[in-house]
Amino acid sequence: MTSNISDKNKNNISDKDKKDWEEFLSNDKKLPNKDLNLSIKRTPKIKHIDLHGFTLAQANRAITKFIDDSYQNNVSKIIVVTGKGLHSNVEKDPYISKDLSILKYSVPEHIKSNKELMKKIIEIKAAKIEDGGEGAFYIYLKKK
Repeated sequence: MTSNISDKNKNNISDKDKKDWEEFLSNDKKLPNKDLNLSIKRTPKIKHIDLHGFTLAQANRAITKFIDDSYQNNVSKIIVVTGKGLHSNVEKDPYISKDLSILKYSVPEHIKSNKELMKKIIEIKAAKIEDGGEGAFYIYLKKK
């Protein structure tokens, strides 16, 4: 019985459908694969800043300007290298806290306390080992 139904359906195909089908088969054009995600993915803009050797005041000014410039230029990720503080001259000054004056701690604190900068930032996160590990961090910026 099924063969009769198939034969019946074959006979019900219009001449126009047959012509369209033959034209489709003979055409060399490739059809887009709808299973593939064809949307264009843009690689994120990433910038680096290395604050080694900066004083605390210099580092805070530099990072503020760097974040503002990066935000204006649609950078999505900043890698900030502060170092681990191993070679810091802090140990020579007994009036400075060894933990809090090192750029590693002070720069992120400066950023978090600046409301204008924080309006441009999605997240501040520890860096992976290949980007500096404990001596670096990431800043993810919002889109302008």
